[in-house]
Amino acid sequence: MKRDLLLEIGTEEIPAHVMPHLLEDLAQLAETMLKEHRLSCEKVRTLGTPRRAALIVTGLAERQEDVNTETRGPSVAIAFDSDGNPTKAGAGFARGQGVDPSALIQRDGYVYASVHESGAATAELLTSLLPDLVRAIPLPNSMRWGDLDFRFIRPIRWFVALYGTEIVPFALAGVTSGNHSRGHRTLAPADFVITSAADYEAACEKAYIIVDPERRRAMICEQIAETAKACGGTAEITPDLLEEVLYLVEYPTALSGSFEEKYLALPAEAVITPMRDHQRYFPVKAADGSLLPVFITVRNGGKEHLDIVAHGNERVLRARLADAQFFFDEDRRKSLAEHREKLKTVVFQQGLGSMYEKTERLMALTTAIVEEMAEGDAADAVLAGAQRAAKLSKADLVTGMVTEFTELQGIMGREYAMLDGEDPAVARAIDEQYMPRFAGDELPQTPLGFALSAADKVDNIVGTFSQGRIPTGSQDPFALRRQALGLVLMLIEQKSTMLLSDLVDEACDLYDLDVSLCQKMQVYVADFIRLRLKNVLTERGVRYDVQEAVLEDVDFVADVPVRAAYVERLLASDGADALVQSFVRVGNIARGVTGGAVDPALFQAEEEGALLSAYQTAAAARAEGEDTLPAERALGKAINAFFDAVMVMDKDVRIKENRLSLLKMIDDYLLETADYSKIVLN
Repeated sequence: MKRDLLLEIGTEEIPAHVMPHLLEDLAQLAETMLKEHRLSCEKVRTLGTPRRAALIVTGLAERQEDVNTETRGPSVAIAFDSDGNPTKAGAGFARGQGVDPSALIQRDGYVYASVHESGAATAELLTSLLPDLVRAIPLPNSMRWGDLDFRFIRPIRWFVALYGTEIVPFALAGVTSGNHSRGHRTLAPADFVITSAADYEAACEKAYIIVDPERRRAMICEQIAETAKACGGTAEITPDLLEEVLYLVEYPTALSGSFEEKYLALPAEAVITPMRDHQRYFPVKAADGSLLPVFITVRNGGKEHLDIVAHGNERVLRARLADAQFFFDEDRRKSLAEHREKLKTVVFQQGLGSMYEKTERLMALTTAIVEEMAEGDAADAVLAGAQRAAKLSKADLVTGMVTEFTELQGIMGREYAMLDGEDPAVARAIDEQYMPRFAGDELPQTPLGFALSAADKVDNIVGTFSQGRIPTGSQDPFALRRQALGLVLMLIEQKSTMLLSDLVDEACDLYDLDVSLCQKMQVYVADFIRLRLKNVLTERGVRYDVQEAVLEDVDFVADVPVRAAYVERLLASDGADALVQSFVRVGNIARGVTGGAVDPALFQAEEEGALLSAYQTAAAARAEGEDTLPAERALGKAINAFFDAVMVMDKDVRIKENRLSLLKMIDDYLLETADYSKIVLN
């Protein structure tokens, strides 16, 4: 017989951002726990709301699986004497395995103990396993309450623990398990009984709890869409806001509110940000994409008195928008360029000067990047735009709007620049400098935006590293990992030929770092970028050994994924193992060799000339941007023929050194793609 298991952990409201991870961890821990204890089941799933995390295990076996183990002991000669009686060693081994010496099995000259372990009853095991499971849940922050030593994300108020229809008895954090859950705080505040796991969702719904997050998500989206349609528009539902609202409510009901049309004169983001980021409202847009004076919010409750709820939300939003209007009007008393002077009073980082000085560095660093990118007659115009964008890049940080709504940095810089009549490309670059703002965000799409964003990230990384503030563990107060990953993704997307070392050198010069510290920066930044590239390659499914092979040199960032893809294609081709072995053989001899010019006049065998010719063909194919795989296959054959016919360490020093130089030249060529010695062959 199989029965279903239900564990509900009832708590005070858990922060919305914690819930998805908590439910995922709970499911993974439960699966691991059941597997370790030989408890078979059909399915494990988790459900949850702000006040509860529930685990449902369907078809959980009533007993552990039996297990037979066979352990090898001493040799037969040691375990038994000549008369066949167990010796002390044999008897001791049998006693340790819990069997009689007569039950020992003799095979292959050794004795074996076969032990059959019957599975324990699941109901008995769960009394200790469930509290252990709760204790094992990893949490970003935990708290104690009362005089308890137990810690959890929020105080635990109840446990529901049912195996079939029977209560699994245990006590944890001063709470005893039972079959009583708690309903919605206002719509059904009384406790209610849950009879079984199969009855759980229906019983919760009667108490105004939609416990399935996916059903709750569908309800929210459907209600928001219907409400927006009734208002004559379409709601803008962003995934992060939807996820947050999902875990703020147990019984969702969408409703609309409105605000004065005069606020639509503000930049759209100045209205949307206080609406979405501060109040968790969904903006509504017309068919042409323009913002309507309407918002949608989701209450944790029913449809009663929605007009009163809407009025309260309107009052709160009206105050926020009034603030935004005030700050906007005050900011517009000066141009964006005039705000820049105030940056002299704002510290960038301790030891790194002011934000004004940072913009001066950005002007120089952006110039260097653009000079690398731009060619032809357009170079001067692009350069002027880049310098202007860098000059104004941080001016919006001292405006009232950004001081109040920090999420608008860059966005308000773009809006104010446009209102000042700046070049649209300059205005857009001011916004794009912060891209990507979060995982999966859009990357800069314009040349000026790319140059300014890259310059800003490099300046931040080198400057922070120069002060010894390199992220360690989970600590990254300046979000340098995100910025480094953004830089990597930008360079890859743009197929940029810029070298990381050149960017770091330029930043070091602008910070006026001494030679010794600048050398350290090269190492530290390369290592930091290497880890970000490793993440990119892992997400693309690149083999771990291929990653190690191509990540030795990350100076040409955009080329790393290209080289990884090439190596994987090479490894998937016919004869790959032999080809890699030939490349590795070259490296084994050539590494550590200084090398010099190769003189064909010193060749003693035709295989030497053939090897040089094969190398030159491959190098020419690479220089022309052609596919080098056919040429490198031929190079591999030439390498094998060379080693079969030639003794590298010839008695004649000149011939030996000439052959070593040839191999060194080939190894250097191969290392430009990968260190093939790190490839794991089948």
